[in-house]
Formats: sequence, structure tokens, C-alpha cells
Amino acid sequence: MVNEDVLDVEAPRSVDEVVVLDYGGQYSQLIARRVRELGVYSELLPHHVGAEEVRRRKPKGLILSGGPASVYAPGAPALDPELLELGIPVLGICYGMQLITLALGGRVEGAEIGEFGRSELTVREPGRLLADLPREQKCWMSHRDTVYEAPPGFTALASSTASPVAALENVERDIYGIQYHPEVVHTPFGHEVLQRFLLDICGCDGTWSAASIVEDQIARIRAQVGTGKVVCGLSGGVDSSVAALLVHRAIGEQLTCVFVDHGLMRKNEGEQVISAFRDRFQIPLVAVDAEERFLTKLKGVTEPEAKRKAIGAEFIRVFEEEAAKIGDANYLVQGTLYSDVIESGGGTGAATIKSHHNVGGLPDDLQFELVEPLRALFKDEVRAVGAELGLDERLVWRQPFPGPGLAIRIVGGEATKDRLDLLRDADYIFQDEIRKAGLYRDLWQSFCVLPDVRTVGVQGDERTYGAVVVLRAVTSDDAMTADWARLPYDLLEQIASRMINELRDVNRVVLDITSKPPGTIEWE
Repeated sequence: MVNEDVLDVEAPRSVDEVVVLDYGGQYSQLIARRVRELGVYSELLPHHVGAEEVRRRKPKGLILSGGPASVYAPGAPALDPELLELGIPVLGICYGMQLITLALGGRVEGAEIGEFGRSELTVREPGRLLADLPREQKCWMSHRDTVYEAPPGFTALASSTASPVAALENVERDIYGIQYHPEVVHTPFGHEVLQRFLLDICGCDGTWSAASIVEDQIARIRAQVGTGKVVCGLSGGVDSSVAALLVHRAIGEQLTCVFVDHGLMRKNEGEQVISAFRDRFQIPLVAVDAEERFLTKLKGVTEPEAKRKAIGAEFIRVFEEEAAKIGDANYLVQGTLYSDVIESGGGTGAATIKSHHNVGGLPDDLQFELVEPLRALFKDEVRAVGAELGLDERLVWRQPFPGPGLAIRIVGGEATKDRLDLLRDADYIFQDEIRKAGLYRDLWQSFCVLPDVRTVGVQGDERTYGAVVVLRAVTSDDAMTADWARLPYDLLEQIASRMINELRDVNRVVLDITSKPPGTIEWE
């Protein structure tokens, strides 16, 4: 029986898989990503799924992630001892190593001084895990409890500035542990440690890639849909574009794409979407002008989740109407990504940060069965699939854009036509200058926010009371974490100057320098 708390994602068929159990660590998603980058498919599962669920997946190996708790704290995530008896290699990272040590008779104690950030690692006995690595190296630590003695039968491989046992192994039992984090860039030889575990110890072939799942997903789509008719909500973003192309590759004319112009898109995007998919890819496309419908639904709505849900529900209603015209369409394509599933609380213990349009904003009376071919992929992997399918480079590298569009970037106020047009024009100026500076591909996202705030200014010797535009630009690998982008001052000056001069209602431009965490990328 499948555990109901497991993220509802199916692994590609006939590939090596390594399961990562999440004990709440801030880098847990990054571990799964690093494993995939090494050519091994990986999924992140809640720590409590149990040995039976892991066994069912038949992985080649198991990784226990780090976590914020002390192994001795009441209610701290515990280790199911059967996980160490599955007959597959196990690697514990940070908290995961401490759990292994405690379970097998080693000594873990709370240290007087924690070890956070860069630390010096000394390899005393390379063993199998650390073979051929420098004796002295740097690593990234994040812990307060410390392993003082390895369990009986284990070899202590290394120590660090504040950890007597910073790595250990028992080759006969195929159990390994490291106190530091190999998945972060601050650990220079972390890539080699993960590679050793995955390829040499687990025996994975390292041939998986995001592009390699195309044929697998085509087979899944055909099996799910059969001869049924399918509709896809085509927004023009990379997620829906890749999902549409993948489904079209699988079932051809059974798919009809529906592009709903809800009046919440960026400038000129509607025309670009229609041109690319109807003209170039020859995919059956219905374009619907529904701006008035959505503006009516958003009238008086200021709360962000209410906006998301109103837009999501109306989106589906438009689909239902178009599907009725198509006749007997029972399936709806969604560009849901793995990060959407995780952030929307796809497993017990995962906090719902916000309801994604692709996941949490759908009505309970949904009339379609969902087809989600990208559900197992991170954003950069979706781009790889898009390139494999021949998607235009400009679309492949288009920055993420929320399903509810500009409505959620009008913060604290109603999404009226005037405000949307103002935000659209401001965003156009921002994107134009970012592209001219050659920085578009360097940024994960760059966009404007329009708060429901007016400020005093002086323009042409006159007092003004105008709108504030917030600039938001971040760098990221997968949107799970993000850092604010250090844009050049002269570029920021040029952007602000254009906005204030070209947009009559704007008299102030400010910059958001908040990273994620603690903030989110979007404001709402």
C-alpha cells in the first residue's frame, strides 16, 4: 500500500533511483538536485514514509538528509532502523549521520559551541568514501550536536575544527556518514563525495538526464489518455509550453491548446504565444479574450490568496466552456513542477508557503483529469526537456511568471485595469533594460511590484502624489532558495529614470534586496 504522505510523483521507468529522506534540512531539496546533476534520478520523500515505501521503489541507494533538530530533542525526527537493513548503501548527511551513529551505538553529544559555516576538514583515514581526496580541505558545517565516537565496527574517516568524527563508514554494511554538507558549493570536494557514493558505492550508471525522460513521458501520456481528447492551458511560460509540446508529441491532434488572455500578462505576450504555437508548431490553438471576465472576478479583491483562487477558478471555468465546444475533452494539461509540489505541502511535514496556481488554486469540482508530465522535474530540467523538443531559445529561457499573472504583483490593492496597465509598462521598461545589459539569462526572475501606496514627489517644480514601483531581481538554481541580484548602479539609475520620465503616474522607484529565505521571490 502506498503511503498517503508520499509526494505524488512517479519516477521515470527503468532508471536508477536514489531516494533522499527529508529530515527538515534547509538543503534537502539541493541534495536531490545534486544527485540528478550526477546522472541519477532522485526524489525527496518525507522522513517518516517508512522502510516499506523505500523498498517498494527499489532504489540503488538511500540518503538521509540534514535537519534542524537535536537527536535528543522530544519529538525529533527518528530513524526507522529497518532503513539500515534494506540491503542498499546508505549515506547520512549531518543530522542523518547523527541518527545512524545514535542508532548503532556511537556517541552523539551536544557541543558547547556549534559549528556553522566554513570549517577545516582533516582526512585521517580515507577509506572508501573519501579515497583520493586531499588530506586537508574545507567544508561547510551546520550543526550543534557532535559525533564523538563512531559506532562499533565503523571507521572514523575524518575530523573537523569542532567535530572529532566528521565522517565515518562501515564498508561491510554499506553505511556511510558525513557531518558536513557535500551538496553546497562551499564544500569544494562535495561533488566528488556524492559521485563516489552514487557511482562507485551504489553502482548507479549515471545516465539519467532530464532530456532522457521525453520518451518515458510520451509513453505515460499515451497510456493515461488513450484516445481521449485533451486541453492545455497555454500561458506562454516555459512550463506550460514544454508541457504542451510534450503532450502534442505524444498524442498529436488529440490535444487542443487554449490560450486564455486574462488581461494579466506582460506586454505583447499574448501575440507572441499565438504566433509561436499556432504558426510555428502547428498545434491546434483556441485564443480566448477573457480580460473583462477576470477583471470582474477581481473587483474588490485585495487579499493575495483570494486573488489566486478567484483566478484559478475562473481559469477552469473558461476551460470547461472551451472543452464543451471541442467536445468530450476529459483531460487537462498542467505544467506543475516538482518545486510546486514541495512548496504546496505535497507531503506531511512540508509547510504550505503559498498555493500555486498549478497546484493549490484549482476548484474542488474540477471536471478534468490532470495530465502533469513535468511533475517530477525542477525548472532547469524542464528547460533541458524544452531544448530537446526544439522549443525556441527565447521561450526556453523565459523567466518564470506566476499563473495569476500581474494580479498578484499589485500588492495590498485591487487589480484594476489602470493599475495593470501601469505595472505592465513598468515591467516592460525593466525587462528591456535588463536585456540590453545582457543580464536576462543571469537572472532567475526580474519583475516589478506595484504596492497600493502613493508617495510625495517633486516633478517640474510641482508637488506630485504618485505610485511606487518596486524592482525585484533574484538569482537562483531552482527557486527553492534565491539571492537578490546585485544589479549595477548605473543600470538601476537608467531603469528608474525611464520609469519616472515615461510613466506619468510613477514618482518613486525602489529596490527589494531580500533573499529567500526569509522572503519569498514573489511578494504575494
